[in-house]
Amino acid sequence: MMSAVDPDVKPTRLLPVETLGWPARALYALLMFIYRRHRFSAIGTPPLDRRFIMLAVPHTSNWDFPNYMGVTRALGLKTHFMAKTSLFRWPFQGFMRQMGGVPVDRSASNDMVQQMIAEFASRDDFILTIAPEGTRKAVTAWRSGFYRIALGAGVPIVCGFMDYGNRRAGVGPVIYPTGDYEADMAPAFAFYAAMAGRNALYQS
Repeated sequence: MMSAVDPDVKPTRLLPVETLGWPARALYALLMFIYRRHRFSAIGTPPLDRRFIMLAVPHTSNWDFPNYMGVTRALGLKTHFMAKTSLFRWPFQGFMRQMGGVPVDRSASNDMVQQMIAEFASRDDFILTIAPEGTRKAVTAWRSGFYRIALGAGVPIVCGFMDYGNRRAGVGPVIYPTGDYEADMAPAFAFYAAMAGRNALYQS
């Protein structure tokens, strides 16, 4: 089920940069500098929901990360991403969490989907970014973990995008999963069909 974005609501979940340690502040400043140099326009308004999954599509270049960070800041969002638990050991633990990282155990005995469902259940305010293509290379189908997390956690899926062809980025349709993947995601697939990634050869 798809929902329209309310154009009159402005989110207030901006990452408080002044509370970050100096390594995180330095990286954040560099990412913002790169974003501004690329001259993207941030468009769209996120939903009122304080918990949702935000898709990062298309994902065809390493440049997507700084541009995505810039866009989410322009939209007033504090987003999070999954990373393997080994990256959260001293001395990087504080840095990773300050940048929005959430540790996940990727061993065979642990279900990453269930870990993220539990993470959503433990938080009142949580935006999880996922690149469903799973790689910068072209793929024939998206990985469905994002959908199973959203369905299990009872949260919407927001179509975040980077359109290099028109130098615009932001948020599009909001989807409330019902359990019918193909029907629910059809509007998202149609929406992304018009988006141009940085490397067209790698676009799905």
